[in-house]
Amino acid sequence: MFENYQVIFVTAVFLITYAVIVSEKIHRTVVALVGAALMALTKVLGPEEAVRAIDFNTIGLLVGMMIIVGITRQTGVFEYLAIKAAKRSGGHPLKIMVALALVTAVLSALLDNVTTVLLIVPVTFAIAKKLEINPLPYLIVEILASNIGGTATLIGDPPNIMIGSATKLGFMDFIINLTPVIVVIYVLTMFALRFIYKKQLVADPALQLEILKLDEDDEIKDTALLRKCLIVLALTITGFILHQFVHLESSVIALSGASLLLLLSREDPEHALHAVEWPVIFFFVGLFVIVGALEHVGVIEAVAKFSLGVTGGAIVPSAILILWISAIASAFVDNIPFVATMIPMIQDMGRLGGIENLNFLWWALSLGACLGGNGTIIGASANVVVIGMAEKRGTQISFLGFMKVAFPLMLMSIIVSTGYLLFWYYYPGVISLLGTLAVGAIIALILAPISKKLEAQGEQAKTGVVRKD
Repeated sequence: MFENYQVIFVTAVFLITYAVIVSEKIHRTVVALVGAALMALTKVLGPEEAVRAIDFNTIGLLVGMMIIVGITRQTGVFEYLAIKAAKRSGGHPLKIMVALALVTAVLSALLDNVTTVLLIVPVTFAIAKKLEINPLPYLIVEILASNIGGTATLIGDPPNIMIGSATKLGFMDFIINLTPVIVVIYVLTMFALRFIYKKQLVADPALQLEILKLDEDDEIKDTALLRKCLIVLALTITGFILHQFVHLESSVIALSGASLLLLLSREDPEHALHAVEWPVIFFFVGLFVIVGALEHVGVIEAVAKFSLGVTGGAIVPSAILILWISAIASAFVDNIPFVATMIPMIQDMGRLGGIENLNFLWWALSLGACLGGNGTIIGASANVVVIGMAEKRGTQISFLGFMKVAFPLMLMSIIVSTGYLLFWYYYPGVISLLGTLAVGAIIALILAPISKKLEAQGEQAKTGVVRKD
């Protein structure tokens, strides 16, 4: 009888917590911590069980990358890339949209999508102001690009970080298996957005010339620090690529990279730690404890059994069900708590259904949760961040206004993902080849302009002559 009361209590706390998070009436970190506290105070989980429920690999990876990105952003390199991309477009508003989207997608894959939009949005407003056009299309495109790009790698989106930590899937696993479909989805999405916004993104030719007058070199504030940051970023990404082979957790790689950058940059640790989004970290902590309680009392196992009954335990129907449920749910609720709940459920489905290799289901969850976040303005953390930044600058992004553009594109991406998963299941070797080719393309795309910049500054230091590209 007591166990039944526990199940009812834990389920009620979880549902209330979820509802309050969705309502946004109280900060989600506060809600998650209160829910976790209730689990501990009522002894559903003891202190040791609560600590075991926390995924410290996810926490460590987030903290490490936040420190690295926080120090790197001081150099101005991200603003440099955005302005460089805008100038390469010749100042044409529509081409600028595509250029900023590409920078956003690539940075979201290599860093994380929330940090990327924080860096790109201010530059976007500056460019839109010079062109005297509405920044809204740019902001919507950048939201979509950040979530699409973030889906491609282990570190690009929090749901992927959580999946990777729980499953021991590595950085290369995500790139090889997800990047091919993400490239296709990105191209199709950009093609559709060009068609949607081509009549709105028109500017006076004289104003377009103002964009060409922008000097991206002015954005680089500390070349010496930039060199150190690029070295550490390169070592860290190399570590992610190799971490499965050297048997190191991704959190160890990220925290080691952060420690090395702190040492090389001589950054004040107190100042560097301000770059860590502590509310996000404690949100994860509270969430892990609540989901641990659900798992402890058997709720998640019961849901897994029900799901197996619906699909008959067949892996392909199970994956397609997970993909579509994840996409629709993530469009209307934060995808982080949703994925935190789904991970143990899929693990139980594998155990109860006798499915030894669950990778197919993990890719379905990743694609559904990350791409589903594009469905509405509240679907992902990056979306909410852009809303806040836009409101501070006097630009309103309405729920329905965003949804009428984004939701059909999200559905298109999930349809493409459905076909891709079926292709992946029957022809995994082809996917591996395409994914491997994508690795070099992504790295070359992001490093080429930065390397050219550093080379030019090296020549300037030797000759004393300033070279303008």
